[in-house]
Formats: sequence, C-alpha cells, structure tokens
Amino acid sequence: MSLFQLILVAIIQGITEFLPISSSGHLILLPSLTGLADQGQAIDVAVHVGTLGAVVLYFWSDVKQAITGLPRALTGRTDTPQARLALGLIVATIPTVIAGLILHVTGLSAALRSVAVIGWTMLGFGLVLYWADQKGKQTKDARDWGLRDAAVMGLWQVLALIPGTSRSGITITGARQLGYTREDGARIAMLMSIPTIIASGVLLSVDVARQADAQLAKDGAIAAVFAFVSALLALSLMMRLLRSVSFTPYVIYRVILGIVLLVIAYS
Repeated sequence: MSLFQLILVAIIQGITEFLPISSSGHLILLPSLTGLADQGQAIDVAVHVGTLGAVVLYFWSDVKQAITGLPRALTGRTDTPQARLALGLIVATIPTVIAGLILHVTGLSAALRSVAVIGWTMLGFGLVLYWADQKGKQTKDARDWGLRDAAVMGLWQVLALIPGTSRSGITITGARQLGYTREDGARIAMLMSIPTIIASGVLLSVDVARQADAQLAKDGAIAAVFAFVSALLALSLMMRLLRSVSFTPYVIYRVILGIVLLVIAYS
C-alpha cells in the first residue's frame, strides 16, 4: 500500500468508528468505489488498535472503574457500581462474540461485503436511528444501566456485524429506545465498543500473525497512529455536539449515502 492510501484508510477508520455512520461500510466501499487495493486484515487490526486507544483514553475514568470492578464481576458479586459496570459490559459483548464467530466460521461475513448490502443498511438503520432518537424519552442516565439494558443493547449490537449498520449507531439506537439521554446513551455505546473491538481484533490477529513481516509492521504502526488521532478528534467532537445537537445530521448523511449506493448497486 502507498503511504497515501495507508493514511487515508486510517483516517476514514478513525473518523467513522465512533460516529454512527459505519466504519466497516466505509472501508469496504473505499476499494469498491475507487479501485484501490483492499487494505487487508493486518491494516484492519492496526486501525482497530488505534481507535481502541482513542476510546480508552477519552473514557479512561469509566474504563478504570470497569477494570477495578472486573474481579468482583467475574465472581458474580455486583455490590459495587464498578462491578455492575464491568458485568454489564461482559453481558453486552457476549451476543456479538457468538454471532461474530458464527459468521467468521461459516464465511457469511464475506458474503455481506457488497455495495447493495451497505446501501440498504446505511439507509434503513439510519432511519431507525432517527425514529429512536426522536421518539425515545430522555429519562435515564448511565447510572441506570443494569444487566437487562446491557443484554438488550448487546442484542442491538449484533446487527452491527452487517456492514453499513454501524456499531456505535445501532447501540445508540438501542440506548435511545430504552430512554437514555443522547449523551449518556452515546457514552454507554462507546464503552460497549471497547470489549467488542478487542474481541474482533483478537479474531483478526489469528490470521494476520501468519503473514506478519517488518514492512507490514511498519505500515500497521503508521495506520494505528493516524487512526488514533482521527478517532480521538471525531469522538471528542461528537460528544461535545450531543449536548446541543441531535443525531439528525448523521441520519441525513446516512440516507443520502444509502440512496447513492443503491443507485450504484442496481444501475
């Protein structure tokens, strides 16, 4: 890969990972619509590491609480807020891990990587996000997040395995449907992304380890750095805007892009 394409992939991943517009959809579209070579799994792992670093840094106080509560959560004790947060993140991640393994083993994940699929999911789940955001109440905050809501949002997150859905978008949709405020719904969705990104990164790394070399490691390091910086900037901007702006701008972008992609796919 050229340095330009490497940086382009990293920036696209960084910007779109946490905005509700689908990072996987954009990365699949890049080679499909431009003719550039597919970046490959090694770079996918690298940019995931970069975005993981960004979300951990931005929400470090919450991450530290989850880490502190993890030992108690693993022994079934949820008598502290830290333990409840840790257990909630575990519960929310399990459905996606199971479904992701099934798609990986059966090869169905590759079959879903098409312009038409991304067009439909970009459009459809964009409208679902708009509905949930407009109709959802704002009566809950992050302190109300319990195991039931974690399980429900975990099931919503499974849909993100379909390219174009958006992991952050679909979990925010679930949070708004459950009545969480925009800011706290997004905060919970971002925390849910951490174990999910780790799980997907580990799964991809198994295949990447066999093809690693010095040049690939160098490319991966460059991609990770640019993904980290762009993800941190995009995440900071979105969380600030949510104090005064709804998710409608993202919905408009998704609807327009979805329609364009469907025209391309069926023309």
